[in-house]
Amino acid sequence: MSESPPFTIVGAGLAGTLLACYLGRLGYRVELHERRPDPRHHNQDRGRSINLALSVRGLHALREVGLADEVLRSAILMRGRMIHGQAGDLTFQPYGKDDSEALYSVSRAGLNLLLVEAAARLPAVNLYFGQRCTGFDPGSNVLDFQDTGKIAAEIIVGADGAYSAIRAQMQRQEHFNYQQEYLTHGYKELTIPAGPNGAFQLEKHALHIWPRGSFMMIALPNQDGSFTCTLFWPLQGPNSFAALTAPDDIRRFFTQQFPDAVPLLPTLVEDFLHNPTGSLVTIRCRPWHQGGKAVLVGDACHAVVPFLGQGMNAAFEDCTVLTQCLQAHAPHWEAAFRDYEARRKPHLDVLADLCLENFIEMRDRVGSRWFVLKKQLAVALHRLLPRWYLPLYTMIEFTRIPYADALRRARWQDRIVRGVLIGSGLLLLGLLWWQLR
Repeated sequence: MSESPPFTIVGAGLAGTLLACYLGRLGYRVELHERRPDPRHHNQDRGRSINLALSVRGLHALREVGLADEVLRSAILMRGRMIHGQAGDLTFQPYGKDDSEALYSVSRAGLNLLLVEAAARLPAVNLYFGQRCTGFDPGSNVLDFQDTGKIAAEIIVGADGAYSAIRAQMQRQEHFNYQQEYLTHGYKELTIPAGPNGAFQLEKHALHIWPRGSFMMIALPNQDGSFTCTLFWPLQGPNSFAALTAPDDIRRFFTQQFPDAVPLLPTLVEDFLHNPTGSLVTIRCRPWHQGGKAVLVGDACHAVVPFLGQGMNAAFEDCTVLTQCLQAHAPHWEAAFRDYEARRKPHLDVLADLCLENFIEMRDRVGSRWFVLKKQLAVALHRLLPRWYLPLYTMIEFTRIPYADALRRARWQDRIVRGVLIGSGLLLLGLLWWQLR
């Protein structure tokens, strides 16, 4: 494989560095370029880190490159959701039947650093930071970098995120389909610091949610005892990020909506005013490759909103599947890229829809009694019939069943359960009628 052409990966985020580890371990030569400074020597940008929920798909990829145990040592088990009512009441909703069905809270910056260090240890991988890619010539496969000029590449991997420069160049080619959809909501990061002696001020093993109908706040635990909070709120309008700018108004809003959180947010006003407001976008495109010369992974080809916690996990699964396709088809790179897209795109389109639906669920439904009852019934059926009945959420988070297959199975299961319930109800009514006769 050392005689194969080098892979030039643009973007040393989570997907780019993991793919570099996959390819480097197989002996492929890798040139990895990143616009940001080297995270081994510089801290991350303030307020841009939605904590990550690592699940089975992501863990499988990390296990394949020998990093799962190291990642889990710095992760925190989350057994379920802790719902915070407006009156301060708490309700815990477990994710599954036991700790085998749980998520792990991990730091985006910490995980990215670990992956950079792992890639740098591989002899076949070279890393270059501070290099902003502005595009490439599909004819010659020459990459343009803002400060360092042009670099010739043989195989390009666009792992440069939702605003990918590689995809932007591919969009100029004929027959390239592209669609993006922004939510009317954005997000802002806040911080609950650790208590005395590094104590957690909220339940450690839970993802905390403050659902408020049209908006919500969440909090994920960190190893140092702090929580990274994220407020999801409209960008414009009378109740929005654009309207809330005065310190007194910020305190008043949080006191009304999140009264139990305010005492835990000592830097609330400072964080709210100075941390950037992020956008939430869904991106779909096709094709994901340019012949056998360039291919896209992760957010560059299928950005999703974060409400199922699958963005990173899906990007890691991209790396797993792309590596499998390269092993199956090398050195026929176009066949490998075509196979990779065929195996992934239908499922990522389904995931995009599921993520949007879960936003409504998290902000509107998780606090309702009917929702809790349905969840309890699903968990009970899963415990009673673990091989037959798998809730959709369980299949998405705790199995590697492809997303579209999981949705089809969930609908099939639900039809059977409804049929059984309706049949049982009719039978009961028949028995009562017969008894009355």
